[in-house]
Amino acid sequence: MARAGNEATPRTRQAGAERARETALREILRVISTSRHDERPVFDVILENASRLCHAPMAALVTISADGRHYQMAAEHGAKPEFVRFLKDNPPELDPERYAAARAMVNAETVHVHDLADPDLYGASDRIRIQSTVLEGIRTSLYVPLVLEGRSIGCIGLWRRIVAPFDDDEIALVETFASQAVIAIENVRQFKALRKRTEDFRALNAELESRVASQVAEIERIGRLRRFLSPPLADAVVQAGEDGLLKSHRAFVAILFADIRGFTAFCEAAEPEETIDLLHTYHEEMGALLREYGAGVDQRTGDGIMAIFNDPLPCDDPAGNAVRLALAMCATMARLCAGWKRLGHRLGFGVGISLGYATVGMVGSESRCEYTASGTTINLAARLCAEARDGEILLSPRAFAAVEGEFEIAARGEVALKGIHDPVAVYGVLGPAAE
Repeated sequence: MARAGNEATPRTRQAGAERARETALREILRVISTSRHDERPVFDVILENASRLCHAPMAALVTISADGRHYQMAAEHGAKPEFVRFLKDNPPELDPERYAAARAMVNAETVHVHDLADPDLYGASDRIRIQSTVLEGIRTSLYVPLVLEGRSIGCIGLWRRIVAPFDDDEIALVETFASQAVIAIENVRQFKALRKRTEDFRALNAELESRVASQVAEIERIGRLRRFLSPPLADAVVQAGEDGLLKSHRAFVAILFADIRGFTAFCEAAEPEETIDLLHTYHEEMGALLREYGAGVDQRTGDGIMAIFNDPLPCDDPAGNAVRLALAMCATMARLCAGWKRLGHRLGFGVGISLGYATVGMVGSESRCEYTASGTTINLAARLCAEARDGEILLSPRAFAAVEGEFEIAARGEVALKGIHDPVAVYGVLGPAAE
């Protein structure tokens, strides 16, 4: 029981961090939608969240001057008043050779300075650098450009007063925040342009409000779709605007179930960190194959994977696609299990595939939903997976009939499967058909 508690700790922390980031993004989107005439509230909430979530006591958003020669502070969080006054009175030149922030904006790339006090980075006599390190105590800094229509208009800067580089997740989060800041800036520019027009163009104001609301709704919609659809399929559904495809309906589908043999025993003997590392590698490798072989929907729970073919978008050969995916998964797992065996872990992998009609669609509430399937076809695939030995791919009779001739297959005979009333004729895939 103690080990199970330890195992949950990093997952709980990761889930907490993800919830905090999702909450921050929702808050930013809310402020964007209510601050069309002024980007400053958006900048403030972005910097506060960036500072808190990235553990950076100082944050600022700077913009390039109209003449393109300098950059000035548009908003800040956590900086000393005297340092803010100094930068406003002495706006730095947009010189990428002297300043990391300028380099981020000129080159439109993220710049990460691990230690600003390193004498090899910039000339020791530079006044801005001296004030940054002495007056404010800045050591580690991160600059993410604000890119609008292919050109930089400013950047977000985060600073730590100790040498502590930012990790990849923190950098990615700030890059997301930078995109939100650009949306806010662009929205404000458009709103101000609308206000300058005559009363005959008031309708454009409503169009802007609708556009902002649509952007927020689209982001949330895409986020929900990506929970249960592969990224390419989610994009296809969004672009087609066919949410009706996701409503509950009957469909002729191929269902693939797969999981790791011996995983429960492994979890009982392994350290929590080993379990997490193994699952990370497993799902990373399997996820790539699921995308490559066109699984329309995949669900993953622990070591278990369920993939649906031929729904919500159709494919010509659902059973064949499922078998080809299964063969690729088994080959990959053979390689992974060989490596894990050298570490003392005896693991295997089994797959079950069935073909038939099922009830599929999105179920749940507005706040929590998933795309799933139910019916005998799904139960049969799950039972075949449980029956499969290490390296085995088992087919239902209907799946076998659909791929016969495409693959080398051997009959396993009739097998009594749990939850299935009558014995089922089971077939094992040996590999591609001989040339």
